[in-house]
Amino acid sequence: LIIGYCDVQLTWKFLDSFTPISFCSLIVSIFVTAGLIILILSVSFSGQGLGGSKGTVDSIDKWPIGYLGEDVILSCKFKTSTNSRESTSQVSITWTKEGLSEVVYKYDKGAVQLAEQNPQFKNRTLLFSDAIGGGNASLFLRDVKVGDNGVYYCSVNTPSCSGTASVNLRAAAFSAPKFKRVNTTLTAEAERWFPKPNITWLDVNDNVLNESETSFFNNSAGITRFISSLQPIKLYGSYTCIIQNPLVKAISQATIKGPVNTFQRKYNLY
Repeated sequence: LIIGYCDVQLTWKFLDSFTPISFCSLIVSIFVTAGLIILILSVSFSGQGLGGSKGTVDSIDKWPIGYLGEDVILSCKFKTSTNSRESTSQVSITWTKEGLSEVVYKYDKGAVQLAEQNPQFKNRTLLFSDAIGGGNASLFLRDVKVGDNGVYYCSVNTPSCSGTASVNLRAAAFSAPKFKRVNTTLTAEAERWFPKPNITWLDVNDNVLNESETSFFNNSAGITRFISSLQPIKLYGSYTCIIQNPLVKAISQATIKGPVNTFQRKYNLY
């Protein structure tokens, strides 16, 4: 379409000085040269060479929550522009944690390399070896502990892919509160929360009640236990206890009907 447009314009405007074919060929040559220059520049700025293309390394969950005592997967994926499987003998995967000099886990050229692994992660980490060739560099972490909280880095190197992705693991713990009523005092107690939560009591109209006292107790692992008492309460009424930290929000409702107590609970995870 561009050449046809040149033919028409040049035939009428420059017929006395140039032949339409020679001048339009010159224009086409300029466009082709400019196109090649743009292609070379785009390849250079994207970090890709003419001999092959570089892939990407990323995480589909950069802010996972790991519940204390349970297992968690730290996501890390890598892919090439051709989406072809990589030979595991040419793949290098290294997981590190911010603030630690030793590695969390290292896989290099088809073999696990744990000579420099931090003792904190001994017998607690592994990769999905059958999925590495397909671009899966995710780390499986067993038995999450408070000390696992922090930023992790997944570095991948292959013949067609090189990069690093960061994952911020947030360790958390929560447990359902137990309620107890003695006369006009309503008490909520929970054994296991991390990070330390805030406790709020509401009446049936969602008004904040300030007539409560809360005590917190931390164990050696940093996990919080609390006891919160609300008094005086009515013998016929409904009260809501909200337990909340940056990761978990637990809402528990206590309905008092004389000698009969009814409790309901629900949780919101962030």
